[in-house]
Amino acid sequence: MNNKLQMIENRLDELTASCGALHPTVCDAMRYSLLDAGKRVRPVFTLSFCEALGGDAESALDFACAVEMVHTYSLIHDDLPCMDDDDMRRGKPSCHKVYGEAVALLAGDALLTLAFGTIAQCKTVSADKIAAAAAELARLSGAAGMVGGQVIDLDSEGKSVPIETLRVLDAGKTCALIEAACVLGCICADADEAALSAARKYASGVGMAFQIVDDILDVTGDEAILGKPVESDAGNNKSTYVSLMGIEGASAEARRYTQEATAALDVLGGECEFLKDFAQKLLYRIS
Repeated sequence: MNNKLQMIENRLDELTASCGALHPTVCDAMRYSLLDAGKRVRPVFTLSFCEALGGDAESALDFACAVEMVHTYSLIHDDLPCMDDDDMRRGKPSCHKVYGEAVALLAGDALLTLAFGTIAQCKTVSADKIAAAAAELARLSGAAGMVGGQVIDLDSEGKSVPIETLRVLDAGKTCALIEAACVLGCICADADEAALSAARKYASGVGMAFQIVDDILDVTGDEAILGKPVESDAGNNKSTYVSLMGIEGASAEARRYTQEATAALDVLGGECEFLKDFAQKLLYRIS
């Protein structure tokens, strides 16, 4: 795990050290939000799936970093006053609190475009893998995935929505980018359809569990450990798994999704212990 995290951190630093920005402020804002922050869950999934399927993790590194850039852009935008209006992210002031709303918005835009530039210029995989990876990331991070889920999330504020709507919301908002991360690792390793299907099922289960744990931590977590405000869902009058099912019911639901995720990997054989252990670690995280 530590080796993967160091690989990711070093490459993110390299990719943003001289990104050709016409003004240094936007590059500073990008690096402020991207570097030395976050759990790196999604890029770890990319490297781990590549490795589990017999590929070289280093060949998937640029794909992994591209997913993390997309994730970070989404967090910058999510914190803006027009969205969730959060002042803290990853244990420090949100990007817009340091650089202003306009630069934060543009830093997010720049990270999104740099993500696809990073995939396009990847030197460790073939052109067909680059095309497949770009298509997956575009679909799952856009209106059919993460962005679509975010819109449902905004539309649900101040309303009592049924759990079915919440599941569709989170399948887009949270699960889709995790799916992209897992699938991009599979693409690097020349995975067959059975492996891709298993990766998608794993991502769906882990993603749903991840969001439910987020909902629980928003009620029970320590703000200093989380690095972001607690009780923000209640403040935004959002329906969550906790508000609909209670903490015990939500916890049971997170365990069920995690079990589904780990079971999906059984078809891949014995090289998936890290991914199974990682799913359990995410289930019992405190931040």
